[in-house]
Amino acid sequence: MRLRSIACLVLLLGFLPAAQAAVVLVRDAASLKAALPRLTAGTVLRIAPGEYAGGLMVKGVANLTVEGADPDQPPHFQGGSSGWHFSGCSGLKLRHLRVSGQSHNGVNLDDGGVADRPMKAVTLEHLDISDVGPKGNFDGIKCSGLDDLTIKNCSVAGWGGQAIDLVGCHQVVVSDCQFGGKPNYSQAGGVQCKGGSEQVTIENCRFVNAGQRPINAGGSTGAAYFRPAGAKYEARKIYIRKNEISGSLCACAFTGVDQAEFTGNTILFPEKWVFRILQETTTEGFPPCRNVRIEGNRIVFRRSQVSVEVNVGAKTAPETFKFAKNQWFAADRPDRSKPNLPTPETNGTYGTDPRGK
Repeated sequence: MRLRSIACLVLLLGFLPAAQAAVVLVRDAASLKAALPRLTAGTVLRIAPGEYAGGLMVKGVANLTVEGADPDQPPHFQGGSSGWHFSGCSGLKLRHLRVSGQSHNGVNLDDGGVADRPMKAVTLEHLDISDVGPKGNFDGIKCSGLDDLTIKNCSVAGWGGQAIDLVGCHQVVVSDCQFGGKPNYSQAGGVQCKGGSEQVTIENCRFVNAGQRPINAGGSTGAAYFRPAGAKYEARKIYIRKNEISGSLCACAFTGVDQAEFTGNTILFPEKWVFRILQETTTEGFPPCRNVRIEGNRIVFRRSQVSVEVNVGAKTAPETFKFAKNQWFAADRPDRSKPNLPTPETNGTYGTDPRGK
């Protein structure tokens, strides 16, 4: 009889619902302010539509979800130094929020300054970030020391430094995002990955006048900010795929990167160069910018703007770059479409407009 009772209890427990995460619904700024200090691991913080002040900070809360209660009417966080700052919050999910008017960063994510304890498993989606800065090194989304990061379906419009700045971040996917520069904002670049960043994929995004370097694969970082500490590369294994990049001084700068792929992208009317090959970190032990494959891209430019297709800086290894199957078209001078590249291209096509194919 006792065994039968235990068996019945086990069957009953099998039908009980799993423990639910605590859901905290806030309806105004006052209830949000009251809720933040009480957040615990696994909480879902759901925020009603409305206007809220920025300058919000959350530290050390794992598996937290912060989301708009109504995806069609995201809560709007205005002003402050940063709209939201999350430090050491592994497992964070942040979605359906609007952030604007910050003097420093729109959304700031970091590992709390502990180089060997990255903030892990973070997802940002459906964030609308705008009007950050407007001038200086102030970013739409600033990420320092994150592993396993996904940023998707986000929009950044008008910023001072980078739309997304990745410093010492690993296993990152940025996909299906929009980046648009605005007049009177200093906009240095769109997506930048540096400071020991590795395994970063940027795909299916659209960049419109997104700063001097819409994509900066690498960069220049102070030694104290590298993740992991002591890394001897600004960036490596960077994959840039199926994006559309229009305007700006160039489409992509490879800046001290070691291994990258730039494939299947559409480039429209860069204003000075198509690509840049640069080396800004020259500390002993750092390899030159090298090992980049540029293949299968559609490149439309004006010869009146682009006289040098690839700007090659000092202390780089342009001979390690490989070009293949790119379609080059000078819209104002089709007869001068063929580029002058650092290494011979394999199976490139020149002088036929690739748009619409």
